[in-house]
Amino acid sequence: MSTAEKTTQHPETPTAPAPPRTKGTEDTEGRARLLGALLALAVALAAVNLRPVVTSLGPLLSKVRTDLHMSATVAGLLAAVPSVCFALFGFAAPALARRFGPTLVVTAGLGAITAGVAARSFAGSTGVFLLLTAVALAGVAVANVLIPVVIKRYFPQRVGPMIGLYAMALSLGTALAAAVSVPLTNALGGGWRLGLGSWAVLAAVGLLVWVVTVVLRRDGRGDGSQGAAEGRLRIARSGTAWALAGFFGCQAGGAYATMGWISQIYQDSGLSAGTSGVLLAVVMAVGVPVSFVLPNLAARRGDQRLFVVVLALCGIAGYLGLALAPAGGAWLWALLVGLSNCAFPLTLTMIGLRARTSGGVAQLSAFAQGVGYLISIPCPIVVGILYQGTGGWYLPLAFMGALLVPQLLIGLRAARNRFVEDEVGAA
Repeated sequence: MSTAEKTTQHPETPTAPAPPRTKGTEDTEGRARLLGALLALAVALAAVNLRPVVTSLGPLLSKVRTDLHMSATVAGLLAAVPSVCFALFGFAAPALARRFGPTLVVTAGLGAITAGVAARSFAGSTGVFLLLTAVALAGVAVANVLIPVVIKRYFPQRVGPMIGLYAMALSLGTALAAAVSVPLTNALGGGWRLGLGSWAVLAAVGLLVWVVTVVLRRDGRGDGSQGAAEGRLRIARSGTAWALAGFFGCQAGGAYATMGWISQIYQDSGLSAGTSGVLLAVVMAVGVPVSFVLPNLAARRGDQRLFVVVLALCGIAGYLGLALAPAGGAWLWALLVGLSNCAFPLTLTMIGLRARTSGGVAQLSAFAQGVGYLISIPCPIVVGILYQGTGGWYLPLAFMGALLVPQLLIGLRAARNRFVEDEVGAA
């Protein structure tokens, strides 16, 4: 090969010198890293506060019912309030984010959680207690929908790890409230009002960090301009959006049924109330490490069908074991059911990956969670009806296991590497 040919194939182009690093550039980069770390901390603190509103109440419900003269019917209604609030207020979250920006709306959501949890501890009647619980749950609903949006917008290259941090903190808050509420109440004198109201302190800490974050980032009304510019999507025309909603609804229904009834299943098999409580804690605690690892692994793959299959099979095996030998393999069944419930962080990850923009994620998150929570409402109720009607757990557990079949099939559709923007047009 001649010299001329070599020159043609490998032309030597001068390399532009890197721009000199100035003190101003270093200060800007340092500020950006600090604000990123502060926002990550804010996301984690928000997540920790999204479930104690509900899970701190369960262990103290008998005391609340006695003091407020709450009927069993109203107590059953109270169990359905979270899903209803998550659906209704979740649908409003994207419009609020477009107008005010997602970080400001999440901050307001933490404010509602703090105020609602603190104020309901002073409630003198069942109606006021339900109303103030709904206020707190409204804050939970908008944060549920918009935290994945915040992650997509401000951590676009680290969606998996940040969703993992969020889901892990969510699981930690769930387990912490369930495990600590009774001992904390006893330490504070045994009254349910101080026991429930004390969770407002944790929410206030999260609120303070979010306020500082918003002020330092100078987030405000202009923060929603990007979402407005992206336009509204005809999200209901997307098969992927409907698949995500169905998958979310099936896993949420199974998770609520598990959290509500698994202690009773173990106690009916002869285990003590203390042991059944520990096993419930195991079911919830499994999600803490898995929720951190799973989203990162799932985000690295083009699709997430493998994880959908594995988690569904874990649940089927766990429910089958609970039906055949609940006491004999109690710890194994708790582990398997806990792994199956990790479909929740998988769903959040897929929501973050199935839209191209943060505005798309906001609309997809609201649709999938709103419709999904509506789907989930009957599941714990059906389990209770079957248990009351048969006096045993074979049929209820068969229902819970059967619910994993549509979850698996719908999840396979939701896990494909698609974007909702490619399936629908802007409104």
